Amino acid sequence: MEKTSETNATNGELKDVKDAINNGSVCGYDSLHQLLAQNLKPELFQEVSRMLLGLNCGKLLQSISIAEPVKSLSLKHDFDLQAYSFHADKESFRESRIVRVGLIQNSIALPTTAPFSDQKRAIFEKVKPIVDAAGASGVNILCLQEAWMMPFAFCTREKKWCEFAEPLDGESTRFLQDLALRYNMVIISSILERDVSHGDTLWNTAVVIGNHGNIIGKHRKNHIPRVGDFNESTYYMEGNTGHPVFETTYGKIAVNICYGRHHPLNWLAFGLNGAEIVFNPSATVGELSEPMWPIEARNAAIANSYFVGSINRVGTETFPNPFTSGDGKPQHADFGHFYGSSHFSAPDASCTPSLSRFRDGLLISDMDLNLCRQLKDKWGFRMTARYEMYAETLARYLKPDFKPQVISDPLLHKKAT
Repeated sequence: MEKTSETNATNGELKDVKDAINNGSVCGYDSLHQLLAQNLKPELFQEVSRMLLGLNCGKLLQSISIAEPVKSLSLKHDFDLQAYSFHADKESFRESRIVRVGLIQNSIALPTTAPFSDQKRAIFEKVKPIVDAAGASGVNILCLQEAWMMPFAFCTREKKWCEFAEPLDGESTRFLQDLALRYNMVIISSILERDVSHGDTLWNTAVVIGNHGNIIGKHRKNHIPRVGDFNESTYYMEGNTGHPVFETTYGKIAVNICYGRHHPLNWLAFGLNGAEIVFNPSATVGELSEPMWPIEARNAAIANSYFVGSINRVGTETFPNPFTSGDGKPQHADFGHFYGSSHFSAPDASCTPSLSRFRDGLLISDMDLNLCRQLKDKWGFRMTARYEMYAETLARYLKPDFKPQVISDPLLHKKAT
């Protein structure tokens, strides 16, 4: 009888965990960080935080006080709100270069069966209070998630979703230009771009809007995922804009869109072009990539001595027509749960806690850009790198007659006598 009770209790606990996973939470908590904070003794939590998040200039990352009107906005519109500060050592010949940066993650606002114009308008209405909160907090640079102005319909392979595409200076850009001008804020907007000048070609594009409301430039996604049946080249191909770094009044920034984070040389190229902050607007689901999410961007920040802002949308988006994913599973109507968890990584290996795994959110960070050069001086990665050797290897690899540099043990294939 006791064994049956124990089994029932265990089954109940497993059901609770499964339900929590299905709704996007971490066993009922917004994030792993929140779970640990509320279940560990303070001294244990501090040590775990040190191990998981690292130290910034020898100290745990500090929280930033948030103004009450901004807190009220987050409560009214139910979005997660967190703010932290990255410091750098004080220098003798340079003043601190502190910039306030923000990341927005959000779910869609209406079912994917609603008229497209209604869906888009509802997303604008949902995102605006979060942008207002960033503006009221004095954010200098703000980045939204990948294709924020539409459902992430690229998993469906249906062409009707192309209707959401718009020119570089289209509706989404104009909407954000007004807010950029109002708040003196640089805004990175990732859209599905329709290139009217080149035969209505589609691109996955990040538009960089200046703090005067002007368009500084664009970057088109360099790497396209082809994982099973999930193939974004149904809609657009690899970008043709290289690895641009945009010099703004607040610093030099770049945009590594979504799947590009899996390619170390992509991160490297933005660093070689002088980026101080690289944003990674994404749309990725738990089963596919969550174990990699806290690692890749943080590693890029360390290896390239710049800050990284990682943004992922939240929620499960259900589509009217089922589709397959080439993984042996039956057809389904959703791509999976977009797990949010947006965060910042710094060149000294420290990083912020993540935003919620299932709620909309705004993450704010003050970062002293002097930290970039200080870490370059400390580790000397640029001086000790062997770029000429890498270039030679890559040049050989690109040739049809390439042979890997493998030295075999001469006894490896010798027959025993």
